[in-house]
Amino acid sequence: MTERVSMRRQMDDLDIEPYLKRIAYRGSRSPTLDVLRKLHRHHLLSVPFENLDIHLGRRIILDQRRFYKKIVGDRRGGYCYELNGCFALLLKKLGFKVSMLSARVAGKHGRFSPEFDHMTLLVHLKDRWLADVGFGDSFTKPKRIDNGDIQQDNRHFYKVARKNRMRIVSRKTETGSWERQYSFTLQSRRLSDFAARNRYQQTSPRSHFTQGRLVSQLTRSGRVTLTDNKLILTRGEKRVTQHVMSPEEFDKLLTKHFHLRFRWNLWGYSSKSTSACSGVYIRPFLPKRYLLYCRSARVGKT
Repeated sequence: MTERVSMRRQMDDLDIEPYLKRIAYRGSRSPTLDVLRKLHRHHLLSVPFENLDIHLGRRIILDQRRFYKKIVGDRRGGYCYELNGCFALLLKKLGFKVSMLSARVAGKHGRFSPEFDHMTLLVHLKDRWLADVGFGDSFTKPKRIDNGDIQQDNRHFYKVARKNRMRIVSRKTETGSWERQYSFTLQSRRLSDFAARNRYQQTSPRSHFTQGRLVSQLTRSGRVTLTDNKLILTRGEKRVTQHVMSPEEFDKLLTKHFHLRFRWNLWGYSSKSTSACSGVYIRPFLPKRYLLYCRSARVGKT
């Protein structure tokens, strides 16, 4: 069975009603720009960017049924391949024409990360629009990719510049300079094309996703981000940082801001609650030898 046929069957089986309920969307379902904008924002407000499975030793497999179960059924979040992979499925079910694109994240000294480091989406309407619900702190509204104009997004400004075959997404900083976020080409990709990089992201000690846990979500007034050691609350121009002093405090903050609840067990955290995810241990607060034992015992369990 080809991947294209498999994806079509997944689309046919997908029940969009729970998905729309998950993102608290009740509006029109016509494949229009206005609907795309609303779906995009609702998704960002409802589904967090998070890498918790990587720190559970649970493999992230590129399968849209798994994405749907995790995000809709288990009310979890995910990282770019999961979030944009699932959002693409929803958009196609609603009648949008969508392509998965490979993106390379901007780093220091003007360099970009390898191909397939990030997944973003191209939506074909009268114009071509970039949609991305899996990059974390970035644009909240789809961006037109062909005119190069500056596009306002709440209090931020973005542009999508063309450089040869590449497009580059940039955001204007407070000092007035333009900060690159990522580059991409318009070549349509399959989900399986991201497999090798997906393995790297969750297994390599050089991947920033393996360095610590991250949960981040757009709010109506700004953004909330929780890491192993910090809670960052952004409301408009105001940014407040709170240090996380204990596992219990992390647990309370995770519940308060992301509605994920956990209880302690032998391994660290185990969830039998609203999130339906299955256990997170706290990297900074447990002995290194114990953490290594926990990781080795859990690797490969899905």
